[in-house]
Amino acid sequence: MSGLPYVWGARPDEVARRYPADGLLSGPTIAMTRAVPVAAPVDTTWRWLCQIAVAPYSYDLLDNRGRRSPRELTPGADRLEVGQVIGVVWHLVEAVPGRQWTGLTHASAERLFGPVAVTYAAEPDGRDGVGSRIVCRLVVPAATRADRLRAGALGWGDLVMRRKQLLTLARLAGASH
Repeated sequence: MSGLPYVWGARPDEVARRYPADGLLSGPTIAMTRAVPVAAPVDTTWRWLCQIAVAPYSYDLLDNRGRRSPRELTPGADRLEVGQVIGVVWHLVEAVPGRQWTGLTHASAERLFGPVAVTYAAEPDGRDGVGSRIVCRLVVPAATRADRLRAGALGWGDLVMRRKQLLTLARLAGASH
């Protein structure tokens, strides 16, 4: 699918590319791709993506109980381990250090959102040789009409929250570079 709420900020090649999240759910699925440019190299961007294990980096009043997400890198946050819980939503199923991490909704989050797979990737920009990009792929079930309706609703809500998260992480990565 293309256009809002399924695609925001992503280039056509990012939307077309396969990510690990694409193969985690069985049956028909809908993929949502969000992306932002980052004025920092991939290694710095990767460190900030791993900060999602520490805090959500979107609307802290809503999704972090009013506590501000850290504005400095947390030592060791980039040492991800399969099985760890990332934030309050994701159960880590795969990590490629320095590149990407992939998760599935853990049990309590799945009760709220349904099954969702996600891959966050730090990628070279490819245009200027200096910057990078954050690409986030979410995958949700689409087997039934109810699944597709839930996907649309989740897409809009996620777009608002994920946009804020990705822009915040990009700004912090750029400022720390």
